[in-house]
Amino acid sequence: MRSAHVVALGGGHGLAASLSALRNVTEELTAIVTVADDGGSSGRLRRELGVLPPGDLRMALAALCGDDEWGATWSKVVQHRFAAEGDLHNHAVGNLLIVALWELLGDTVTGLDWVGRLLGARGRVLPMSAVPMDIEATVEGLDPDDPEALTRVRGQVAVATTRGRVRDITLVPADPPACAEAVEAVCTADWVVFGPGSWFTSVLPHLMVPDLAHAICTTGARRVLTLNLEPQQGETTGFSPQDYLEVLRAHTPDLRLDVVLADSDAVTDVDALRKAVEDAGAELVLASVAMGDGTPRHDPAKLAVAYTDIFTRGRIDTWR
Repeated sequence: MRSAHVVALGGGHGLAASLSALRNVTEELTAIVTVADDGGSSGRLRRELGVLPPGDLRMALAALCGDDEWGATWSKVVQHRFAAEGDLHNHAVGNLLIVALWELLGDTVTGLDWVGRLLGARGRVLPMSAVPMDIEATVEGLDPDDPEALTRVRGQVAVATTRGRVRDITLVPADPPACAEAVEAVCTADWVVFGPGSWFTSVLPHLMVPDLAHAICTTGARRVLTLNLEPQQGETTGFSPQDYLEVLRAHTPDLRLDVVLADSDAVTDVDALRKAVEDAGAELVLASVAMGDGTPRHDPAKLAVAYTDIFTRGRIDTWR
């Protein structure tokens, strides 16, 4: 399995967990990262310099660092945030490094590749689009006088923290250009892995970029969907495991899945989830993949075992 080309899509902490696992499974790993962040250090750099928000890209690069002294040290460096009274407050070192290389080299992908080489990253990190974008969501329940009224909410932070129920999302611009290298990576992959992560703001946006979505739906790669351990307060409040699948299929009816991976302790109604998975044409795999410390975090070591099992079984024609 070390030579299998795996592409992981997402953003933030969810993608970082997958990458921390997958870098120990394959030597051919590509991360494709959402670029819609409009908050914190990333949002400030995006507004001031007109660049892609670097934060999720930085987190992906840090997750691909090795466990040796070099990797561990550089992972801490790029994740370090300044605590100051002035303009540097809360800026992440890695964000500034990435943006500096973009300005010096004049190319987003080349800049990320250089950061990856410095960190000794075990894989490549690419943006899903060549331009920054905003997420717009249709949200129900924000009007206390009319709980069924629908409201349009714009911005990744606003969508992720909404007090209402997100019904659907769109991107602004509606047809952003895909990163050409990301499209090529999906087309030549053996496996494409979605999730875990913020469903509406990290996972689904990849399927809203037309050329990237087409590549995801038509690639010869097998597709794995990793479900979240619990609903995220705000954008997926009250979600059951099968709700994630239904939302994914509603936004991209042409998407075919092969495997849905879920934590065995996070699923209370296995029959309902299995039916939803089978309706999507996929196989349900239940495994212990949670950290087990009371937090809704995936354990990279356990994820690595689960992915290895899935990928190995996937080499057998009769596995489904």
